[in-house]
Amino acid sequence: MANPNGGKGPRTVALVGPYGSGKTTLLEAVLFATGAAARKGAVAQNNTVGDSSPEARARQMSVEVNCATTSYLDESFTFLDCPGSIEFLQESLYAIQGADAAIVVIEPEPAKVQMLKPYMKRLADLKIPHLMFVNKIDKATGSLRDILATLQEASDTPLLLRQIPIWNDEAVTGFVDLALERAFAYRPDAPSEAIDIADKEREKQARFAMLEKLADYDEHLMEELLSDVEPPRDEVFGDLRREFAECKVVPVLIGSADGNHGITRLLKSLRHECPEVAVAAKRMGIEAGGDSVVQILKTVYSTHGGKFSLSRVMSGSLKDGAVLHTHDGNDTRVGGIFSVVGAAQTKLADAKAGDTVALARLEGAATGSTLTTGKTAAPKQNIELLTPVYRLAIQAADRKDEVKLTAAMGKLLEEDPSLVFEQNAELHEMTLNGQGEIHLRVACDKMLSKYGLKLNTRPASIPYKETIRKSVTQRGRHKRQSGGHGQFGDVVIEIKPLPRGSGFVFVDDIVGGVVPKQFIPSVEKGVIAFLETGPLGFPVVDLSVTLNDGSFHTVDSSDAAFQTAARIGMQEGMPQCSPVLLEPIMKVKIHVPNDATSKINAVVSGRRGQLLGYDARPGWTGWDTVVAEMPQSELSNLIIELRSLTQGVATYEMSFDHLNELTGKTADQVVAAHKAAKEEAKAG
Repeated sequence: MANPNGGKGPRTVALVGPYGSGKTTLLEAVLFATGAAARKGAVAQNNTVGDSSPEARARQMSVEVNCATTSYLDESFTFLDCPGSIEFLQESLYAIQGADAAIVVIEPEPAKVQMLKPYMKRLADLKIPHLMFVNKIDKATGSLRDILATLQEASDTPLLLRQIPIWNDEAVTGFVDLALERAFAYRPDAPSEAIDIADKEREKQARFAMLEKLADYDEHLMEELLSDVEPPRDEVFGDLRREFAECKVVPVLIGSADGNHGITRLLKSLRHECPEVAVAAKRMGIEAGGDSVVQILKTVYSTHGGKFSLSRVMSGSLKDGAVLHTHDGNDTRVGGIFSVVGAAQTKLADAKAGDTVALARLEGAATGSTLTTGKTAAPKQNIELLTPVYRLAIQAADRKDEVKLTAAMGKLLEEDPSLVFEQNAELHEMTLNGQGEIHLRVACDKMLSKYGLKLNTRPASIPYKETIRKSVTQRGRHKRQSGGHGQFGDVVIEIKPLPRGSGFVFVDDIVGGVVPKQFIPSVEKGVIAFLETGPLGFPVVDLSVTLNDGSFHTVDSSDAAFQTAARIGMQEGMPQCSPVLLEPIMKVKIHVPNDATSKINAVVSGRRGQLLGYDARPGWTGWDTVVAEMPQSELSNLIIELRSLTQGVATYEMSFDHLNELTGKTADQVVAAHKAAKEEAKAG
């Protein structure tokens, strides 16, 4: 059969799916089958083409997108191996944006179906054609149809079984391709061998079921089936190609990446059915022809080569030295074009539409950017940005590295936009926020391996506050004589509690000039300075301070003297006002599969949370959103527990809601720990 896509340019395919499904092994099998790799590497042996970073090899898991370009039957394919852990999902969201299609890799394990939804949902929403490769089929223990019925729960698009396994002594030894109507037997480390179809009745029933699903979108095919007319093979392949490209069905293929089974058939399916780059460009609102348009899929800073932008040429062509324009009106020049196979790069003179290449030194161009050689800005892609769910306080282990930290952190954030770096002046700490514990540990490891910066980490501080319950009137008097001009300031202040959320109010109630007007702002400054650290050791909020009396000295009174008098009045008066600790309460929305909702409700209650309710998560079939109010101190490791209960797929978002009084043993522990930390800092 002639290739319908012949001559339509290179294609890019993303490999996505849950952690442990075998995506990196599948990439190795593809590179070996196409001759791009002389031998097939193994994750356990740390010799794969992808996952070459020390962070990936130490954990034996993908922690970033890996790229490899190869050719099959004289056509170019670039594969983007995306991380499987939900903590690195942001990497995948940027990478798949410019892909022509995706292969969703999954094990034949119904129990792992929850792990599939985050990928199937995004692919469907973005209208990216995707097929499913059921990997490790040689280890399947149950009916593929039963497995498929469970997998369908994770996909709103119908799954279309295109291949069925051949069983021999309760083991899968080959498959029947329902579109080709041919059977193949697996052979160790060799292409499958064509064999006769043994169970023709089973094949006939399975093929008819496949055709029925295709006919849901083709009236002519439906008429043929109703009339018992066998549709021509070319018509079947045409329907497969069209309905796959239009995201109406998700074809399901089977195989074993570890055993090199089903790889050639997978490649042939991609060659015949994967759309060309013009289709992806249209999806992204990019007009074919005219100016060259480039989509940046990932940014990498290499130890010696500087900045590289993994990019897809969506339209036109690109030469080394070309000037590209960003959305904000800046220009950047291409400092080199490279073909990529894992960590290996080959310099190119140019790149054409469809090519996925590394562009060197694209300064000012961020991951997710759409650049163009024309003066009119290319359509900006609306890429989902995930909300951070885990944070750590960080500092340079060596103080002399503090200056280098900001520059290195800037590069790290360019490489991974899902990281958020914050400097909190109130808490005097820097925090790194991300998608989970492993995500942040990997980020810290990269700071050491790439930039030689070792970071010390600890749980991020909670911004506790304190307030008062009672009112008091207090005199603050400062008098000092040390030769020449002395210092004198005298104030009487009334300290009163205010309703929650009122902040701080200063009231000038002086009559008769007992405190001169020029010193009243000084009194307010002194009060505010004290409120930075109240009797319990935290910033004070929700109170008013009224200046209603005092006295002055015509010579010795000064701005500094009245500031000191005000601080003395606050220092002596505040402990009499029944100070109480306030903790921040967050509004939390937890997104989970609905079979875990009851467990999550228990987690909320166990963490001093108040459950506000739950409902179906909009647009996510089979998922709920649990809404609650929870103390911020209970959220530091919440994501770890949530994911342990949901096979790693739960997530949440939070926002500050209000401050609430914290009393009893818990409050005493917070105050004692804060005091100990301050003493330790002084000693250090």
